[in-house]
Amino acid sequence: MLVRLLYASRAVDSSPGAIEAILAQSRQYNPTCGITGILCYGGGIFLQAIEGGRMAVSDLYGHIQRDSRHKDVALLHYEEILERRFGGWTMGQVNLLKLNHSILLKYSEKPELDPYAVSGKVSLALLEELMATAAIIGRA
Repeated sequence: MLVRLLYASRAVDSSPGAIEAILAQSRQYNPTCGITGILCYGGGIFLQAIEGGRMAVSDLYGHIQRDSRHKDVALLHYEEILERRFGGWTMGQVNLLKLNHSILLKYSEKPELDPYAVSGKVSLALLEELMATAAIIGRA
């Protein structure tokens, strides 16, 4: 049973080193659990989609909720899926500070990442557009 979970959180430490540590840990842990996904960050906010087996995704989300590097963790969207959309990345990444602001403005009132102010489906549509425009980087 494959599922996709989308959540937002605020970074306790938004330094480049802290972000890279989170990505490195994801890339090390996720392949062994069959988890794929994408992480967007900007302005101290994380927007992350994770896909995989129901129990693996549930366990990872529980870990994220307890992770001291995150605060204000909010579940935005959860669904059973037929196939992965972000299967090409153990944890792809998007640095929203390097994006054209018109992409963010397309999905929100202001050209900034604020998944707390939009629906989960809107945030998922943003991630899909970032994937379609090749804004996602990262190692598989």
